[in-house]
Amino acid sequence: MTAARITIALVASLFAATLAEAQEWPTRPITLVVPFAAGGTADLVARPIAQGLTEKLGQSVVVENKAGAGGTLAAGIVAKSPPDGYTVFFSTIAHTIAPSLYKALPYDFEKDLEPVTIAAKVPNILIVNPSVPAKTVGELIAWIKANPGKVNFGSAGLGSTEHMSGEMFRASLGIDIVHVPYKGGAPMMTDLIAGQIQMAIETSGSARPHIQSGTVRALAVSTLARSPYFPELPTLDEAGLKGYEITTWYGVLLPKGTPIAIRDKLYAAIVDVLKQPLIADRLKDLAAEPGGQPPAEFTKFIASETAKWRKVAKDADLKVE
Repeated sequence: MTAARITIALVASLFAATLAEAQEWPTRPITLVVPFAAGGTADLVARPIAQGLTEKLGQSVVVENKAGAGGTLAAGIVAKSPPDGYTVFFSTIAHTIAPSLYKALPYDFEKDLEPVTIAAKVPNILIVNPSVPAKTVGELIAWIKANPGKVNFGSAGLGSTEHMSGEMFRASLGIDIVHVPYKGGAPMMTDLIAGQIQMAIETSGSARPHIQSGTVRALAVSTLARSPYFPELPTLDEAGLKGYEITTWYGVLLPKGTPIAIRDKLYAAIVDVLKQPLIADRLKDLAAEPGGQPPAEFTKFIASETAKWRKVAKDADLKVE
């Protein structure tokens, strides 16, 4: 047998083995890596989906929280994991923001990870402390303009969704508001309720219970379309910030090189899980809308989100050391 034929035979053998492995997948537990701490919105969205996948795939899907560096720590770990379908990444909008803020990341989000689908989307909500003399976005803007440099907006940290949402709000209006970063959304919300800061643009999952209790006042949602969970709230676009659109999303990715057959099998399982009434109800509690977009569509979405946040970071001259 010639060298060429031997090479072809080896390639064919490896392809057959890979195909067989993909068809049998999964044969052991799967780790779903969540890049933020337990109890946060990402964790709360991931856990019911992991439970549904456990039942659907017949193998345990175990959530593993690996918080740190704005979610980039976990992304780097998963990007370097074996591409065998047993390490799955639960990404968030933060991972399309990070490339614009960090000088050097140990991975390339668009090149080192394989998009599967968006799991869920939630709107951000512009909320204020009840003492703020504004019940509409227009009244809030007028109040801010009358008090330049005296109004603080909080976030879960530098480069967080809340931070970037606030920067877009500031840039859209050309107003003077002060960013106050916290180490997480919970301490930020505590200070907002106490009146230490005046406003925030927070994810609906975290803001909803405080809106319902009346400890904060909601003025608008950040999506272009009104949220079915907050139909009474206008969008920021409707309120005059034309083109303002932010949707906090949670997605599933695999290490690059994972067999397409495994990716497609995982995608189909997630789509089925998202249709289950119990999972839908759990997401509804978080004011989240289920995803299910095909891998190709999710890939394009990641590219567009990355480009959008790169512009926001450049315009605001933002960097995280």
